[in-house]
Amino acid sequence: MLILQALLSGLLNGGIYSLVAVGLTLIFGVMRIINFAHGSLMMLGMYVSYWLFVLWGVDPYLALIASGSVLFAVGVLIEAVLVSPVLEAPEHDQLLLTLGISLVIENLALFLWKADPRTVTVPYLAVAPMVGGIMISSPRVIAFVVSLALTAVLYVFLKRTDLGKAIRAVSQDREGALTVGINMRRIYALAFGIGCACVGVAGGLVVPFYAVDPYVGGVFVITAFVVVVLGGMGNFGGALLAALIVGLAESVAAVFIPAAMKQVVMYTIFVVVLLFRPQGLFGARRA
Repeated sequence: MLILQALLSGLLNGGIYSLVAVGLTLIFGVMRIINFAHGSLMMLGMYVSYWLFVLWGVDPYLALIASGSVLFAVGVLIEAVLVSPVLEAPEHDQLLLTLGISLVIENLALFLWKADPRTVTVPYLAVAPMVGGIMISSPRVIAFVVSLALTAVLYVFLKRTDLGKAIRAVSQDREGALTVGINMRRIYALAFGIGCACVGVAGGLVVPFYAVDPYVGGVFVITAFVVVVLGGMGNFGGALLAALIVGLAESVAAVFIPAAMKQVVMYTIFVVVLLFRPQGLFGARRA
């Protein structure tokens, strides 16, 4: 029974990781830039939901619209003002920039809201029903369902809409996209904004069961990077599957080893995959 509980918890956690990783994958796939500020942006999404709940009593799930919209706008602004000028710069300059953005966001949050962990208590989410001896966490189930639903919507958007096809075209062949008249600046801003919106919504989804503080994003961004690499850099479907694998591995490992060491299993899988399949579990082999 304990194993079944761990499998369920891991699956639910993996759904949340998927939404965080999909946003990171989209940004890298289109812009070829690794966004180290992704976790800090998720933290902002958590604070948006938290303060809407505390100040105006807005339900955390209604606040998802606000957290996604605010982070989309923040993402577009960051891309236009800070990221765009370094797109053609060496990779280490891009990494240092996004790391600097992360540090600025974290310290600004620390200055404004201090380091105290803050939680949101929603009465109707306090019930944890038992099904076949397995406890079902309502907020985690909601987060899982919404994460997968939004991931599916984003997938359909990229596959079926003209704008989504333009984003994919830029991701696959920049020169070809320029040839057919695609506005690269617009696509870059949109991709970065959507990636930030995904992580903003993910932040709002975890607020009902995860305390928010200025440094909480670091926990998720490391996992997101592992997921993105395991899934194959820029591979949308691979990120989703890898997120579920990582969630399950972490949760099941916690049954047999101290919970504080559960991430060791994730890092072990990460290192082994890099050694034997450096393109990721679902990435295409390079010629």
